[in-house]
Amino acid sequence: MTAERKRRLHLPGSKRRANPDGTMTIIEHLKELRRRLIICLLAVAATTVVGFVWYQNSAFGLPTLGELMRGPYCELPVHMRITFGPDEECRLLATRPFEMFLLRLKVGAIVGLVLASPVWLYQVWAFITPGLHKTEKRTTFTFVTIAVLLFCAGAVLAYFVLSYGLEFLMGMGDEAQFAALTGQDYFNFLLALLIVFGVSFEVPLLIAALNIVGLLSYDALKDKRRYIAVGLFIFAAFMTPGQDPFSMVAMAVALNILVELSLQFCRVNDKRRGRERPDWLDLDDDEASGAVAAPAPVAPAAPVHAARRLDGTDYSDVL
Repeated sequence: MTAERKRRLHLPGSKRRANPDGTMTIIEHLKELRRRLIICLLAVAATTVVGFVWYQNSAFGLPTLGELMRGPYCELPVHMRITFGPDEECRLLATRPFEMFLLRLKVGAIVGLVLASPVWLYQVWAFITPGLHKTEKRTTFTFVTIAVLLFCAGAVLAYFVLSYGLEFLMGMGDEAQFAALTGQDYFNFLLALLIVFGVSFEVPLLIAALNIVGLLSYDALKDKRRYIAVGLFIFAAFMTPGQDPFSMVAMAVALNILVELSLQFCRVNDKRRGRERPDWLDLDDDEASGAVAAPAPVAPAAPVHAARRLDGTDYSDVL
């Protein structure tokens, strides 16, 4: 079998030649997407196993994942939670047979998704960059990096605020009852708070993106800071899962600081754009065209010369 026939049939051992301009057919795009999805799924599956094992086992001197997740709950005063065992160890309740296994698998999957983020982010990046120009690639990489950092910053803030929020929530009516949280309720609340804080921290990046594409200017926002601050406090009041004042105030204050930084970015970007924009683009059509000269008189018509053929015959009598 010839090499050309092997290339057409895509048999093993045949090497496909890439198009010099980087273009691909629909089938080739789908095959590329399938290949990258398989790589992402394999990476997430591998890191999920790591998270599942890490949940109950310590390695390299790090605390177990279960201890990290229970940290805010175990920091509560002893009278606000129920302790179990002779050593009064801090634990959560499980009320269903498979609750502990499913909870461990769920937490391991979320941690695996985070640990595998460099792999699947790279796969997404490698899939979309062939259709982008050099400046678009640089801009997209910058925005993705900032988005990941903002999400992580929001999640870290939520983790440290959670202990104060829990103390407030579980102290309401503690003279009449004990709070015995199940693992499912506590971890769902913790994960929801981490996600809400992480996603909310993307708001300043959205403002900067709208300014870069020209849909939002600094002049349209600079006089509305008080309304924005009130709106962010209302947003935090509705978005925090526990509705406790500590989480709401922490989210609102952090968002106000980040939004102010994004407004300063908009101000600098608008000034830079104004320096690069020619002045004549801001003028009216009449002003941009300049002064119109006075009309000049039309010159008198010149006589038409007699037409001659190539052989020299004169046609002046005909004209």
